[in-house]
Amino acid sequence: MDLNRASIIGRVVNDIESRTTPTGQTVVSFSVATNFKWTDAAGQKQDKAEFHNIVAWRKLAETIAQYLKKGSRVYIEGRLQTRSWDDQNGNKKYRTEIIADSMIMLDSKGQMPTTGQEGVVNNAKAPEPEEEEINIEDIPF
Repeated sequence: MDLNRASIIGRVVNDIESRTTPTGQTVVSFSVATNFKWTDAAGQKQDKAEFHNIVAWRKLAETIAQYLKKGSRVYIEGRLQTRSWDDQNGNKKYRTEIIADSMIMLDSKGQMPTTGQEGVVNNAKAPEPEEEEINIEDIPF
C-alpha cells in the first residue's frame, strides 16, 4: 500500500493567484509558511520558516480565492507532487507542490469572512460537529 498525504498549518505568504484553464477549470496557487521553533545547545531560541507551494483546483480553488488572503491562518491537506520543466536557458527546474484536497480556515470568526460552513472547505468531507458529552443510555447498541 502506498500513501501520499501532506498536512500543514501555517499562514498564507502571498496573495492568491487565481487562473482559469482553457477548459474552464479554476486553479489557484499560493504559498504557506510553517514555523519550527527550538532551543539550541547553547540555550538560544531558534526559529525556522519553511515555505510550501500549494495548488488547488475547481470549487476548492474558487473558495480559496474568495476567502483567503495574505496572512490568513489555514490548515491544508493534500498530496505531494513534483513537476519539472526546462527554463529559458535549457536548465531543468523542479517544483514540489501540495495539491490541496481540503482546507480549513483557522482565523477567528471576527478576522475572516463568513463561509456558512464554519471555515471547512473540501471536496468530500463535511465539517466536524462540535464535541458534546455522550450519555451511555443514548448509544443504540
